[in-house]
Formats: sequence, structure tokens, C-alpha cells
Amino acid sequence: MKRGDLRDLLIAAGVGVIGIAVVAPIVGSHTSSTSAGAISPAEGDTTDTTAAVTIPLSTGSTVATGSSVPDSSVPGDTLGDVGGETDEGCKITERSIRMGSTGQSVSCLQTALAAGGYYSGAINGTYDANTASAVKKLQTEKDLFVDGIAGRETGLALGIWPDEASLVVHTPPPAAGAVDLLGYPLSSVATSGPDAPPLPENSGEGKRLVYQRTGQRVWAVDENNNVVRSWLVAGSKYENETPGVHKVYSKSEITTAWNGKAYLKWMVRYIRTDIGHIGFHQIPTHVSDGSVYQTEAELGQRLSGGCQRQAELDALFVWDFADIGTTVVVL
Repeated sequence: MKRGDLRDLLIAAGVGVIGIAVVAPIVGSHTSSTSAGAISPAEGDTTDTTAAVTIPLSTGSTVATGSSVPDSSVPGDTLGDVGGETDEGCKITERSIRMGSTGQSVSCLQTALAAGGYYSGAINGTYDANTASAVKKLQTEKDLFVDGIAGRETGLALGIWPDEASLVVHTPPPAAGAVDLLGYPLSSVATSGPDAPPLPENSGEGKRLVYQRTGQRVWAVDENNNVVRSWLVAGSKYENETPGVHKVYSKSEITTAWNGKAYLKWMVRYIRTDIGHIGFHQIPTHVSDGSVYQTEAELGQRLSGGCQRQAELDALFVWDFADIGTTVVVL
């Protein structure tokens, strides 16, 4: 489907007609891993019904978008549950703390590290070398990225990360017929331009998608750094969305989860791990009866196995906005 066609169809026919029929067999699978290599479930995968386009991958293999041949060399999403955060004890109040940090969040970290047997120093609220060493020990044991900095993953592992619901910004539903700066209809969880929450700091430059994991929010930014659109997603509960700068390398109009039980429409992939792919797609539907795995009202929560689930209108927008090579910044 050519760029702009989706927008024109939506505007001409109305929101109620959205939903493209599948005209070819649907197959595909994948999983993903944490940044340190620990295997975790993910969501997605590799086969679509569009014209074939082969994109080189960093691993030396390729993904053929548009092919009816699945990438069957890897397993895929389990859509399972994961533990982590608790409601007991102290919580850190900063997104990350490191050498030189001081205050209550550091004391909370030291207390949790001591309770876990990683730290035996003083609970003094000062992030010193002993504290950093203890954090690295925990990160190594839990297969996290080892940098000695206590952020979300470390906080979750210790049960001291705050309730993320408090970090999610819900914007008012847009008026009927409202569109973004490019003219695409807004979903119930989307907004545009100056009405959007502020773009996070250090989120890059130029045309890009910015995904903030703590806020479960995505921003689409144009070449002039204007926020074209911003919306809530349901991201991974397995900590396998690797922070950093990525590129869109493959797209599929429709694919299936590893077990063949879920359809994933409008898949836009931007992370290929050692064992699979992660990307943006529409809220999954059950193959058995067509019912959805979650509602739009539940977006803003971590519910997926790896990918970012989106409302249909937002998934259609991303499909059209994010060409192959588009930058994706994960924070």
C-alpha cells in the first residue's frame, strides 16, 4: 500500500471502515531477549501480504517483507506474565541514580540492596563506589545490562520502582473527526501538536518515533522537530525493549504470533535480537474468534510480550509514517 493511501481512505470512508482483509496465508514467529541476553518472550513476526522487499539485517540474514515464506528459524511470543515490582517498602523517585547521587532514593536503593545480600555498607544516602559495586553485582546476577546505574530494570528487580501508572499521562479523548498535523484521524488515546505531552529530553533529532517506556507513550516527530502525533501503547512486561537508537528495517501488513493464536496487524519492526524481532503493531486479535487481547482503554499498561501494541488508528498511522530506515528512539 502506497504512502498516503491509508490516510486518504480513512478520510474518504470514515473511521468505521478501518480493517484490511487478509488475502494470503499468514505465518511467522519470533521471540526477543533482554539487553544482556537473558531470553524473554516477545510478540510478533515476520510474514506479511505486501509486495516483497528484502532488508539486510545486522546479523547477516534477511527478512523478506511481503513473502509468504515465514521466518521459522526462531520461536515466538508467549504472552505470559512476569513478576517484579511490589507495593511494600520504599520506592525510588528518580528515573536513574548513579555515582555522586544523594538523597532518599539512594538510601532506599541501599536498603533494598542490603536486604538482598548485595550490599553491606552504610545506609547513608550517598551513591558511592560500594553502592555501585553492589548494583553491578545484582545486575550481573539478574542478567541485566551491567553499568552500575540504578534505573528501571534494577529498581524492578529490587521491588523499589514506583507504580508506573503514576508516570503515564492520559490525554483527553479527541473530538470526533479530529486529525493530527498530517491529517490522519486520531484514536481515543492520541493527540497532536501543542496538545501532546512534552517530548522527552535527549530524544534525538530529525524525523523519528520516540518510545518512552516509563510513560508507555510514543511521539511521531517530523524533520523540523514538530510533534505530529503522540499516543499511548501497551509495551513489554519482559524488559526486552532495548534502549537506544534503532532503525525500522521491515514491515508486514499482518503476521501471527509464534503459537499461531494471535494475528498482529500493521507490524513495523525496529529491533532484531539474536532470536527474534520487536516492533509496533495493532492490538492483537485471537485467531480463533477475532476478539481482541485488550481494549484501547487498557493502553498505557505493560501487557505485551515484547512489542508495542497500538490502537488501530495509531497502528495505521505508524505504518504510513515509518518508512524503512526511519529512526526509532527507545528511552
